[in-house]
Amino acid sequence: MKVVKKLNNNVAECIDGNGNQLIAFGKGIGFPKMPYELTDLSSIHMTFYKLNDHFEKIIKELPENILNLSVEIVEMAQKELKGQLNPTLVFSLADHIHFAIQRVTNYQNVKLAFSHEVEKLYPEENKLAEKAVKMINRSLNVYLPKNEITSIAVHFLNSQSEFKISQEEALIEEIVNNVTKVMEEELSIRIDKDEFNYNRFRTHMVYYLKQIRNGEQFLENNEKLLQSLIQDYPEIYKTAEKVREVIYQSLAIRPSNDELVYLMLHINRLHKKNIRR
Repeated sequence: MKVVKKLNNNVAECIDGNGNQLIAFGKGIGFPKMPYELTDLSSIHMTFYKLNDHFEKIIKELPENILNLSVEIVEMAQKELKGQLNPTLVFSLADHIHFAIQRVTNYQNVKLAFSHEVEKLYPEENKLAEKAVKMINRSLNVYLPKNEITSIAVHFLNSQSEFKISQEEALIEEIVNNVTKVMEEELSIRIDKDEFNYNRFRTHMVYYLKQIRNGEQFLENNEKLLQSLIQDYPEIYKTAEKVREVIYQSLAIRPSNDELVYLMLHINRLHKKNIRR
C-alpha cells in the first residue's frame, strides 16, 4: 500500500494494491516522507474507502490526540459489541469529545442529564460509555462529568442502528430544514448546506430532536447560564426562541429553558462560522 498524503501523524491518504484511494489510521504512518510504500500492514488499525468531505474535514480540524483516542474507544467498543458499530463512529465520537471538552472548559455550568433509563435498558453500551469517559479523562487530563456517559452510550446505540428512511426521520429532516431557514432569516446569514460546519450542526440537531421525541430529559439546572447567555447574545437568544417555536409546532413538544441553552450554544457556534450577507 502506498502512503501518499499525511493528514496527521497517524492518519494518511493511501492507495491500495488495486489503485483505490482510502484513508488509513495507523500509528506513525504520517511521519515518513511522502510518498512511500508501507509494507507492514499490521500497523494499520482502520481503513475508510470513499470517505466523504465532512469526515475528512473532521480529521484535519480536530486535535490529533482526540482523534486517536476516539479510534481507541471505538476499537474497544467493536470488540465488546461484536463489530456491530458503524466505523464512521470514530469521527462523530471524536467531534463529540472535542465539543464536550470545550463545553466543560468554556461553559462549566452546563449540566446534561444522566439517563438512568439508558443505564437500565442498555447496560452493555452504558458500561462501555463509562469506560470511555474514564479513558477520556485520564488520557486528555480533563474531567467530563457522569452525564457524558449517557451521551456516549447514545452514540454507541445510534451507531449500531442501520440507517433507515422512516416517517420520523423525514419529519426530523423537515424540522432541521425549517430551523436552518429561521437562522438564515434571523441572523442575516447564508448557510452552505454542503459545508462542514453545517453538517456538524445538523448532526447535533438530529441527535437532540430524537432525544426529546423519545421523551429523554436532555439538560437540567442551567437557568443561571441561560440568563448569562441571554445577556451576552441577545440576537442568538431571539433566534433560539424562534427555533423553539418551530420545534413545538412540529412535535408538540416545547423545549425547556434548559434545552434552550443547548440550542443557543450550537446556533452561536454555526453563526460564528458564517459570513454575514
